[in-house]
Amino acid sequence: MSELTQLLGRVQAGEPDARDSLFALAYSELHRLARSRLRDGGRNTLLDTTCLVHEAYLRFVSAGELRAEDRRAFFAYASQVMRSVIVNSVRERLAQKRGGGVQALTLSTDLGANVAEDEETILRVHEALEVLEKADSRLAQVAQMRYFGGYSEQEIAETLEVSERTVQRDWEKARMILAAAVR
Repeated sequence: MSELTQLLGRVQAGEPDARDSLFALAYSELHRLARSRLRDGGRNTLLDTTCLVHEAYLRFVSAGELRAEDRRAFFAYASQVMRSVIVNSVRERLAQKRGGGVQALTLSTDLGANVAEDEETILRVHEALEVLEKADSRLAQVAQMRYFGGYSEQEIAETLEVSERTVQRDWEKARMILAAAVR
């Protein structure tokens, strides 16, 4: 049994310092996960890797109970939490851009267009994932872990306990469905 799995058991048993020890142990892997998510063109320019990891940690803590039995379940859950952090950040940014009734003043039309376009794409993908989740939960999991979590096909296959080829087929299907939904 891995040290991370043992710490998860201690967290579920309610040991006071176990949660901090768990995140100290998993920090570098969570950081890698966040970095891979944000590296591809900076889909969300307001969050950096460390900020995403820390926001995810705060969500874990505020959620109270952590229901993950092993390493795979923990990082799959971390991927969901990071998705939630990114989507909420985008929503807040778009709400701020609307200005709350304040007259907008644009100084450069080129700079804001690309950022807004990326943020709106993230929201459209998130909404499409919610619809896909209702139709086929595994396709949605694969897409979420790949798009929002930055997982490789091998890591997804290990987490979902399916073959790598199954993940490749699911990812192809999910990409086509999401592309059609985002358009």
